[in-house]
Amino acid sequence: MEKPKIAVLFGGRSSEYKISLMSAYGVITHIDGARYETVLLGVTQAGEWFRYSGPPEKIRDDTWRDPACCDRAIISPDRETHGVLVFDEERPSAIRLDAAMPLIHGKNGEDGSVQGLLQLADIPVVGCKTLASALCMDKNRAHKVAKASGVRVARSFTLQNANDKAAILEQAEGLGYPLFVKPVRNGSSYGITKVPRKSELPAAVTFAFEYDDEVIVEENIPGFEVGCAVLGNDFLIVGDVDEIELADGFLDFKEKYTPETSCTRISTRISKAKAGEIKETAKTIYRALGCAGFARVDMFLTPSGEIVFNEVNTIPGFTAHSRYPNMLKAIGMSFGQVVNAAIDLAVNE
Repeated sequence: MEKPKIAVLFGGRSSEYKISLMSAYGVITHIDGARYETVLLGVTQAGEWFRYSGPPEKIRDDTWRDPACCDRAIISPDRETHGVLVFDEERPSAIRLDAAMPLIHGKNGEDGSVQGLLQLADIPVVGCKTLASALCMDKNRAHKVAKASGVRVARSFTLQNANDKAAILEQAEGLGYPLFVKPVRNGSSYGITKVPRKSELPAAVTFAFEYDDEVIVEENIPGFEVGCAVLGNDFLIVGDVDEIELADGFLDFKEKYTPETSCTRISTRISKAKAGEIKETAKTIYRALGCAGFARVDMFLTPSGEIVFNEVNTIPGFTAHSRYPNMLKAIGMSFGQVVNAAIDLAVNE
């Protein structure tokens, strides 16, 4: 019997290109080859699509774009094809897919763009679908949905341009300092600034607009960040709660991937009862935003014990050191079990 074919999409045009390569390597090397056949689809930083057939190590090392291992390819929007068109030197061919797992972090990968293409082609998506991906990428609208579901969110206001500086400063006074300025739709903390005082706000707003055409200004939430790895569709598995201990500032891109003043670990300073409450809140947010397959839900825990929603990462890191698999590892799930469970959810839905 022919094994189901699972496409793994990696690379992309965002600033998180190399992180995507590392996540793809982690997933590819843990897919159960006895059950699934893997089709590797790489997207270059120039936006070119290729079917890659070389060793996984070349993906991790960013040397995968070798003509000997690559053929031009594209997802066919034709539902009859239900897969990938590969353009090799001899003739075009089609590979029918049973599911596809996008591991393209950030814009054009995590925002519903790729998910929409896959759904148009009638290819099951491993992970969140189009609407949930787009909604979770949008900090403003995700917060509105979470708030409507009864979860506390940070007070904030949004900007469509940076022209009226006086009005922006006036609105910010209502939030107090320090505060955060963020692009509404972006990943890995790009474009985010923690603003300690009024005089630094205009520059932070200008900086955020370099990454998106909408900016959100949020109050600072005291306490520390906690996260939940959620796996499932109807029945949800939630890993142990992790926590981020940060000496100063916030968890920017550098601290996320090359930590110097921060430490992420399975929680040691949260009671069992509070951890249970955090997990239930994560489930509420996951369901309210329409998530499926897997996602990481990030929240804040204040000194008074209040849980405040931060964001949902619909394509969290999938490396051996990433938060998502390590939270599930803490409840007894191996990396391979996590990967294959996520694929099973898409193949069998």
